[in-house]
Amino acid sequence: MSGLFNPAVVLLSGGLDSSVLLHHVAHDLNRRPVYAISYDYGQRHARELECARWQAEAAGAAQHRIIDMTCLGPMLKGGTALVEGGSEIPDLDTLDDAQRAQPPTYVPNRNMMLLAIAAAYAEAQGVQEVFYGAQAQDEYGYWDCTTDFVTRLNHTLALNRERPVRIQAPFVETSKAGIVRRGVELGVAFARTWSCYRGAARACGRCPTCVERLHAFEEAGIADPLPYE
Repeated sequence: MSGLFNPAVVLLSGGLDSSVLLHHVAHDLNRRPVYAISYDYGQRHARELECARWQAEAAGAAQHRIIDMTCLGPMLKGGTALVEGGSEIPDLDTLDDAQRAQPPTYVPNRNMMLLAIAAAYAEAQGVQEVFYGAQAQDEYGYWDCTTDFVTRLNHTLALNRERPVRIQAPFVETSKAGIVRRGVELGVAFARTWSCYRGAARACGRCPTCVERLHAFEEAGIADPLPYE
């Protein structure tokens, strides 16, 4: 489809990757309307949801839903540091190679669940594609951010006999620095994104996502506008 009606659903966490993705889908791909979906699953850094609201409006999303999945927090806290009640958020430099293969900040089956809900919503709206912000550097520790995961999930969704939905991850082979550069070109307000897993008033600068974000801005030759401890 093309023209005025070429809809898409975008998973929008409020982080750097998904915010750039939202603007990419709306402006580079010229998708209309764009439906943004965010999830509150009990994450420590729930302040990212405020950024998601801001980015959805800035990108001209036709609709932005924040889905309450806080019931997952108590269910998953034994398997992740990312939700309230889980283990402490580690500094990246404390993780050995084995831990980096699937770090404590991995949330069990998170992307499978979030994408399944988004695909159901898309199908009900007559939307054929769901976009999410997996990027190349996530692959070191998150199996649900890999090309293999996307391919296999799409094989499953293709079993739908009437309205199959397809998952798209256009940044899955792009570095985070590359995403920063694209965000600059798109005019994304990076000060209105949030990455730090600890979710305090200032980003910690030490957790895995803070370190990755800081390296990305440095590699891109751009100052990160977020305040850090």
